[in-house]
Amino acid sequence: MPKWIEVTLRVDGEAAEATAEILNRYGYQGVSIEVEGIPPDTLDDGEAPPPGPLALRAYLPEDGRAPEAIRQLTEALAYMNMMYPMPGPEFRAVDEEDWAEAWKAHYQPVRIGRRLLIRPLWIDVALEPGDLEIALDPGMAFGTGTHPTTQLCLEVLEDLVSPGATVLDLGCGSGILAIGAAKLGAESVWALDIDPIAVDVTLANAAQNGVAAQITAEEGSLETALQSGRQFDLLAANILARIISGMCEQGLGQVLKPGGRAVFSGIIAEQGDDVDAALRRTGLEPTGRRQLGDWIAIEAVRPAKES
Repeated sequence: MPKWIEVTLRVDGEAAEATAEILNRYGYQGVSIEVEGIPPDTLDDGEAPPPGPLALRAYLPEDGRAPEAIRQLTEALAYMNMMYPMPGPEFRAVDEEDWAEAWKAHYQPVRIGRRLLIRPLWIDVALEPGDLEIALDPGMAFGTGTHPTTQLCLEVLEDLVSPGATVLDLGCGSGILAIGAAKLGAESVWALDIDPIAVDVTLANAAQNGVAAQITAEEGSLETALQSGRQFDLLAANILARIISGMCEQGLGQVLKPGGRAVFSGIIAEQGDDVDAALRRTGLEPTGRRQLGDWIAIEAVRPAKES
């Protein structure tokens, strides 16, 4: 039976982005990033938990190329270790039939903000009055709700989404932000991702959550949005700091209506000032930050009257 090789690395927030980029070179369908040691209800009181280790996981096909891929990955991580000392990678074989299930043991329900409850489909949770449930099976798409960047985005969306709003979700992953926006009252959400698997997963999860009529998911990027000529009330982009900065140079601010709001995440705290500067260059004005551990989300607005 075919097997996969699961690679796990435990790092702090400072090393997470660079380590994830290395794993992405060799892993299949991206990298999962999970916070370790934080109980699901820790965020109920709005207090950010102390920074903790992050578990990064990727999967390599166990075939004739695997030994060379492992050698190259181990070598790249050794160079990384010179800048960010960290434990070595852990490798284990996973059967084909268990591959998609292997990470589920690490995925538990989590409450975010005032009303949102993120629930894996395979776990039952009693709902409380006023709960807005997002039930997910992310598959191998990014976005389980366990990572601080996703949690921060959802907290901001809970504050910013108004009834009837139009929303653009750039880099939709599992669709968790698009579904959250729809459940919070958005009239329509356009979810874009360059990964066709993420698009399929988003559509399936939207149907599972009863918001398929509000969400359009398509393969695409910022260029797709700009070429459409559409403008939105709200933009959500949970990607990486360097990608957000790059999109700013491509006219990111133009996808928002004057007075439109945005939330950007996937940003290490020390990258915040650089992202702020990039947002200003694209015509957006940063208005605030939220932090969870080493990660931040930046809120911004496109001024109603531009100079």
